[in-house]
Amino acid sequence: MRRGLIAATGVAAMLVSVAACGSSDSDKDSGGNGSQAKSLTVWFMDGSNPPGWTKSVQAEFEQKTGAKLDIQVQKWNGIQQKLTTALSESAPPDVVEVGNTQTSFYAQTGGIADLGDLKKEIGADWTDSLNKPSVFEGKQYAAPWYAASRVVIYNKKIWADAGITDTPKTRAEFFKDLDAIQKKGDAEPLYLPGQNWYFFDGLTIGTGADLVKKDGSKYVSNLGDPKVAKAMDIYKQYQAFSKAPKDKDEANPQQADVFAKGKTGAFIGMGWEAATAIKANPEIEKEIGYFTIPGETADKPEGVFLGGSNLAVAEGSKKKELAKEFLKIALSDKNEAALSKEVGSIPNKDSLLSSVKGNLAAEAAAPAAKGGGTTPLIPEWAAVENAPNPVKAYMTAVLEGKSADEAAKQVEGDMNKRLSQKQ
Repeated sequence: MRRGLIAATGVAAMLVSVAACGSSDSDKDSGGNGSQAKSLTVWFMDGSNPPGWTKSVQAEFEQKTGAKLDIQVQKWNGIQQKLTTALSESAPPDVVEVGNTQTSFYAQTGGIADLGDLKKEIGADWTDSLNKPSVFEGKQYAAPWYAASRVVIYNKKIWADAGITDTPKTRAEFFKDLDAIQKKGDAEPLYLPGQNWYFFDGLTIGTGADLVKKDGSKYVSNLGDPKVAKAMDIYKQYQAFSKAPKDKDEANPQQADVFAKGKTGAFIGMGWEAATAIKANPEIEKEIGYFTIPGETADKPEGVFLGGSNLAVAEGSKKKELAKEFLKIALSDKNEAALSKEVGSIPNKDSLLSSVKGNLAAEAAAPAAKGGGTTPLIPEWAAVENAPNPVKAYMTAVLEGKSADEAAKQVEGDMNKRLSQKQ
């Protein structure tokens, strides 16, 4: 397994700086588990560890273990290459934050340790949808830390002016409300560009679709599946209420900036995007509301893409037992709830969802967490999302008039080529 990781780094090992990626006292630890280590190195990603939570966890860890916690914050840009290299070193960071959809890559290369024993001890009631990305080939290679998903961010004044008195509980009710705004004629009902790919991914989760399938020993495109076509048809119905370009995504232009102008009934985005709109137009703050993306029936919200992070232990760490002690503290119910309260993230257990109370965006996201999911959890998937993403091209083709089957065939060659790239 370690040999596979070293091969994966290739020339990157010579090009990427990984200064201070391990603790200076790692070679001084007695035994193989690092239980008497003087410090533990943890890599967090920029923006993931808020100050209140970090201070509390660090104090608890240091008091309980007697070891110092060496926290090093990393930038997202270029992290896969940097972390792959660091995990192949003789003194890697002991605990690392990894994006939930990236976990399978690090597991495949042998860079992170099996945490099956930790799962049995503290993870029996981890939410399945959040834990699934931590599992690769049947083994637990990480622990779910937090997640976030898209919600509907709407302009309460525009909805009230259209005679709407409550938020929709079903997709049909949502369409009815958007139609009412459209008939009023004063605002664009929904801002939804043709390539809001992560919203579409959520719709495929809702229809039970798989974007890839196994063909012998390799993965290939499954965009031709009728379940994918069904999800795309739902997207097309939503997009019909929008004037947004069919060949752009939500960042071109930034959808929050469009919403900030006060002429848009709603958009589908991350809760933090409301703050972007408020920064562009402070006056809009009093008009902003949130609700869960409704599904076909009132008892089941729409499928959503659950972005988030896992915590993993480096396979090469000489302090695995100490690292697990850190995970037990960081992922305790108390600290998971504290993280959710501080930043509005979705915690790793259904029983802790009440901790988001008071954060309106998080309250809207929480009901969909149980039925959420991710992109395909295979190392090969990363290449698919590299620009130009063939799934985005598929979406645009359908919105511009091609049948779902025609659009799938149009991009499957490119998608299959990407899926065959060696990781």
